[in-house]
Amino acid sequence: MTSISYLESARRTIAMERDAVDELLTRLDGAFERACAILLDCRGRVVVCGMGKSGHIGTKIAATLASTGTPAMFVHPAEASHGDMGMITASDVVLALSNSGNTAELLTLLPLLKRLGVPLVTLTGRPDSSLAKAADVNLDVSVAVEACPLGLAPTSSTTAALVMGDALAIALLEARGFTAEDFAFSHPGGTLGRKLLLKVEDVMRPADAVPRVLPATPLGEALLEMSAKGLGMTTVVGADDALLGLFTDGDLRRAIDHGVDIRATRIETVMNSHCKTVGTGMLAAEALNIMDKFKISALVVVDGARRPIGALHLHDLLRAGLA
Repeated sequence: MTSISYLESARRTIAMERDAVDELLTRLDGAFERACAILLDCRGRVVVCGMGKSGHIGTKIAATLASTGTPAMFVHPAEASHGDMGMITASDVVLALSNSGNTAELLTLLPLLKRLGVPLVTLTGRPDSSLAKAADVNLDVSVAVEACPLGLAPTSSTTAALVMGDALAIALLEARGFTAEDFAFSHPGGTLGRKLLLKVEDVMRPADAVPRVLPATPLGEALLEMSAKGLGMTTVVGADDALLGLFTDGDLRRAIDHGVDIRATRIETVMNSHCKTVGTGMLAAEALNIMDKFKISALVVVDGARRPIGALHLHDLLRAGLA
């Protein structure tokens, strides 16, 4: 094959699978709504079953359901006939995938599922098949033609089944009011989980690491405090330890440009009294957004009385994998 032939084959394959997905839109009706209602009402797990390529698609659908608020697992139909049927309980719902609708391993399970009283939702390519007829709800995922030129390798049909599975998962996600925070609990080890679960209190530096001086402190002494704590800034606090203002490296450069006498100048005359602060309960990702928006590298963490109880530097967020 020439490189042009490769591209023509790829375009043809993508176009055929796109058409198969487009066809699904015309079949969305009350059956889809009933399937969603059954899955949403499940008090156990959605048990996804499928053989061969349908099984591979089923594994992905189960994973998508589980990560979007619908407890789910994949059970191999052949293994179910040899002991794994015990994994399915009367509280579950079975979601079975079969393009032919006549997969022997799935048909073998039907009497057992009926005996348990387990609702059955199927995704088949043949609405008149044995599996489809036995289902409480069957979703038609048939395709006009496989992208495989031999018409043998499951291609368009597996794509259609996968998309229908995603449609079920997302419909259920929205019905449950599933949030990004809920998603993060299922992905605590990923970047999204860190962004949505970490709070300021989890990554901030403690109170004793926060530089602080009194309003009457000479600027020179304040600079020593800044250098000792290494945050590139110092807080200015009153007698009650409440935050009055902030003085940063940037403020120092501006003070020098204006010819300020470092030894004679009191810190209160050059501090910024409108500094940005955050609380311990704020998401670390929100604190990062504040830093980005105002082009600053550190924030003071305050309590309800505006007393400094910690500090958050950009480097802290970098170490936490947030920036």
